[in-house]
Amino acid sequence: MRSFVALALLITLHLPGRAHAQGSGSVTLDAIRSRGALVCGISGTNPGFAFPDKTGEMRGSEADFCRAVAAATLGDASKVSWVILTSTTRFTALQSGEIDLLVRTAT
Repeated sequence: MRSFVALALLITLHLPGRAHAQGSGSVTLDAIRSRGALVCGISGTNPGFAFPDKTGEMRGSEADFCRAVAAATLGDASKVSWVILTSTTRFTALQSGEIDLLVRTAT
């Protein structure tokens, strides 16, 4: 699992066209660590994938994957900021740098 998360993070953080704090074209791990949270794009409306429970806590496989990446990169699974995206907005959000990681039903 750890190898998978590391590989997914490396691929995601080095996609061309991403905004970077210093303008290099991609978000870096240093930028995420400086911010102190992983900004994760999810569906937010699909039970089993990403859906808030009774207490408002995001639950499901998309949410779990974001927490795993946050734990691996920031040492704390709770350091995730959620951005709920639609099928139409998901790739634009990734390309513009609005999110660091897209986990919302994308192959």
